[in-house]
Amino acid sequence: MGAATAASGQRLRNFVIAVVAILISLALLAGLRSSNQPLTLAEQARQATPWEEAQVNGKPTLLEFYANWCSTCRAMAKDLAELKAQYRDRLNFVMLNVDNTKWLPEIERFNVDGIPHFVFLNRHLEPQAVAIGLQPKEVMAKNLEALSNDLPLPYGQSTGEVSQLANPLARQRSDDPRSHGG
Repeated sequence: MGAATAASGQRLRNFVIAVVAILISLALLAGLRSSNQPLTLAEQARQATPWEEAQVNGKPTLLEFYANWCSTCRAMAKDLAELKAQYRDRLNFVMLNVDNTKWLPEIERFNVDGIPHFVFLNRHLEPQAVAIGLQPKEVMAKNLEALSNDLPLPYGQSTGEVSQLANPLARQRSDDPRSHGG
């Protein structure tokens, strides 16, 4: 009976060890998966600096106009999340969703007609450059580095692949021949 009890106790101990090992493995796997998943646009927007705060805190700002349905915006999300982590202590990262009518004045003010639309603002909120559409991570990084150091941006005006934004409130420019001088 003593040998049977010892064997039973050893089996129980081995079973408990196996269960604990499986639980630890699952916890580690879940942790690795969650840390490797890029933040969605909605998650990045929740973590972004509010526009109201960026206008008063005296830091340079990257103003990003985006939409959750924008494939180009989603394609850039991982690279932008990495850049935001790198520069968050020196720059504001503001995300304005063009589908929210609250941002119509800003959409109009910054002439947003395609997304993603990035406006690089110095600490006085003066636009330094605009980038529209798909931008390489290296280009964004060099612009952000220059912006954070109050230097001229090396890639001032650039346009890549964009998702079109219908803006029914857009005004015709006076240099547009269809405006008849208005």
